[in-house]
Amino acid sequence: MNFPELYILRHGQTLWNQEGRMQGELNSPLTPLGQAQAVRQGEILAGCDLKGFAFLSSPQGRAVQTAGIALAQIAQNIETDPRLREIGVGDWSGLLRDTLPLPEADDPYMAQYEIAPNGEGIAAVRERCRAFLYDLKGPAVVVTHGVTGRTLRELVVGTTGLAGSDIHGGQGCVYHLKNGSQKLIS
Repeated sequence: MNFPELYILRHGQTLWNQEGRMQGELNSPLTPLGQAQAVRQGEILAGCDLKGFAFLSSPQGRAVQTAGIALAQIAQNIETDPRLREIGVGDWSGLLRDTLPLPEADDPYMAQYEIAPNGEGIAAVRERCRAFLYDLKGPAVVVTHGVTGRTLRELVVGTTGLAGSDIHGGQGCVYHLKNGSQKLIS
């Protein structure tokens, strides 16, 4: 399917990102670096023609904080959508990532999300991201999270279109998706 044009942003660095903790449904505030990353995202978007674009964010605090900084001079209205929230990591929420098992797999970090006790799992994230994309009425700027953003991008450009991409989407980056292709703007 040919989806509308998108700009996808991952929230800026949080305290828990800095500490290497699994966040999932929990929240941690942006660090000074995370705030600077959001400012940079806003600078990138200020140079784009966003006429007719919707502005959407995950309802989780770190994404809302990023959207407020990055889109402050651009968007008159930012809507939240719960389908843009980060993958649930269940019992691993708040734990240090390096203390958790890392499965042997082609993509061990994505596989790690599959084994999180009481976690959401990648298939569930893919389904809510697919529903979000099918409900889009036009072009949009989306502020979300690492796994959710990666899943959205994969659904739009395909697995081969993500080749060489950072699993978590790169904080401070803006991904431009149009006509089935992806361009990283940083």
